[in-house]
Amino acid sequence: MNNIDYVNNICVNAKSSSKEISCLDESKKNLILMSLSEEINSRRVEIKKANSIDIEILKSTDNFSNAFVDRLLIDDARIDSMINSIKEIIEFKDPVGEIKNIEKMPSGIKVGKMSMPLGVIAMIYESRPNVTIDASALCIKSGNSIILRGGSESINTNIVLSNCIDDALHKNKLSKNIVQLIDKTDRSIVNELLGKNNYIDIVIPRGGKNLIKLIDKLSSIPVLKHLDGICHVFIDRDADIEKAIKIAINSKTQRTGVCNAMETLIVDKNIADKFLLLIEKQLNSHNVEIRGCSKTKSILNDVALASELDWSTEYLDSILSIIVVDDCYGAINHISKYGSGHTDVIVTENKKTAEIFLRNVDSSSVMHNASSRFADGYEYGLGAEIGISTNKLHARGPVGIKGLTNEKFIVLGDGNIR
Repeated sequence: MNNIDYVNNICVNAKSSSKEISCLDESKKNLILMSLSEEINSRRVEIKKANSIDIEILKSTDNFSNAFVDRLLIDDARIDSMINSIKEIIEFKDPVGEIKNIEKMPSGIKVGKMSMPLGVIAMIYESRPNVTIDASALCIKSGNSIILRGGSESINTNIVLSNCIDDALHKNKLSKNIVQLIDKTDRSIVNELLGKNNYIDIVIPRGGKNLIKLIDKLSSIPVLKHLDGICHVFIDRDADIEKAIKIAINSKTQRTGVCNAMETLIVDKNIADKFLLLIEKQLNSHNVEIRGCSKTKSILNDVALASELDWSTEYLDSILSIIVVDDCYGAINHISKYGSGHTDVIVTENKKTAEIFLRNVDSSSVMHNASSRFADGYEYGLGAEIGISTNKLHARGPVGIKGLTNEKFIVLGDGNIR
């Protein structure tokens, strides 16, 4: 079968099966998920064997790196994590069919909103095979069908995991088309998939910036995405210094290679002399390279001078840019110009200043006196997340199970006419 027919067949089946999964009640969806956890647990050896093949192939290529292998690896601990994630999703309240905000209108009708599945989701991702399970489990619980397109580097692992999903659906007498894995690695298939806006309702990419940019450019379907995690922490003149140091260090060093790590530290000029000398010692102890503005460099002589490019760079490494600003509005302006809309933090004991920052910074997560590392679906009480959105679709920030639903108006009457 050629690629055009192959993709079209998958999309037609996904659209048809979306009606089947959307009608299931919570108990039935939970039975599917329980079957899936059992399948994964019973096929550990098979999963790890397939994963070892993927890793050996990766090691023979120019793309090999320890970080890449770590993202690809599936061992018993990560299998346990997948199973635990499924069990958490089982415990979630079913988000489908909830009616809320019912109000009686002057005409006598009652108007409210009901949550409904999005329909068909296309998930395009790299490296991490656990996404195959997490995304599928979230879509099953939220009543969506899903098309999975993982990276070629994880194809063998993904096929075995997909077989686990197929068997869980089959055991519960449901169509395997509810969750479909694209098992061809030809890149032209992605282009074909992104044109199927009459079948697919939303595309969710997870991977590197180049992948997400390409998908956003080519897709005729709405894309739920974030490109960069250029996260800022602003230390206001009224900050508790001890608290500020703890928050800044945690935001930068707890994990440097993640999208919610701080990349730029912004400091109010009124406390810059004192604060920068204190934070420099802490950053040095964590082997963080500092690149500062001219004012920062006048205080910290040994740091490199930041370039214009530094302010818009997601380092994902032990590198930090620092800028000194006049006040809160200076921080807001800097974030507005260089930020990526992911996560930004103010540290201050001044409630009014905090409110100004929270209201005027237009990011998916804006925080007061907390580390940027809290920008995570699990920390927000969402459980497993399917991705993070910095655009302004129906969902913004970490996207969990509720982000995979939409709302429709429900009108209740008793013979009312207009």
